[in-house]
Amino acid sequence: MTAFFHCPLPTAHCPPPTAILPTAHCQLPMSIQEEFDRIALVSPAGSVQNSHYHNFLLRHLGPKCEAALEIGCGKGEFSRRLAEKSEHVLALDLSPEMIRIAREHSTHVSNIDFQISDVLRYDLPPEAFDCIATIATLHHLPLREVLLKMKAALKPGGVLLVLDLFKLERNLFKPAGIFDSLLLNSLAVPLSLSLRLIHQHRLLPHREVRAAWTEHARHDIYPSMPEVRTLCAEILPGAKIRRHLLWRYSMVWVKQRGPCGDEVSTASAGA
Repeated sequence: MTAFFHCPLPTAHCPPPTAILPTAHCQLPMSIQEEFDRIALVSPAGSVQNSHYHNFLLRHLGPKCEAALEIGCGKGEFSRRLAEKSEHVLALDLSPEMIRIAREHSTHVSNIDFQISDVLRYDLPPEAFDCIATIATLHHLPLREVLLKMKAALKPGGVLLVLDLFKLERNLFKPAGIFDSLLLNSLAVPLSLSLRLIHQHRLLPHREVRAAWTEHARHDIYPSMPEVRTLCAEILPGAKIRRHLLWRYSMVWVKQRGPCGDEVSTASAGA
């Protein structure tokens, strides 16, 4: 799963200069779409770093899921997993090539609706989904805006599942810098290589795949873990945020309502 969304106009959804989270979403619309169309064509396999956490995310799905939404579905790997546990899945992605491949790989699944769409322009109905999931997509979006949009679209009792990338702390004078730059990398690199060897029978992607991702990575800007925690404390209180190996973090948040109708939000059990 990869990130496929953009700001439809160069400045339409840019946060103000004082916003807490800089993002890479303010690119020319066709640029990022073309990048992911290219990645879809040269990279038949999905991201082993993302799929490694699919089971972790699915453990937080409730026992009854009528409607699920995936934002940035890519080739539909996680959408198909969601469809096994949901009555209906709406899967959105900006890239026509990603959606084309997702549909081709999902002909045996009747309860997924793949749509080419920019989530910032998509009119999500309020309190409509039991689960909203997004994998390696939020760092391409104005984070505050999209979190608020997902929050509004989630049913009371519904769960928000996020897996995304974060900016490593490089300052070795900080405890987080020691952890990220020394411990995390020393464990994540061999794990990443091992997963690729097991699932794709290669230690490194093909040259054209590396070139496509290298070009795309020039635009990527990741939030730090303190930035993610600060924003979630403000708008998703009670969210359970975890730092993982493979340079990713997860966010699990359940939307509930108290007895008087006021909103109460907690992390799901076991998160």
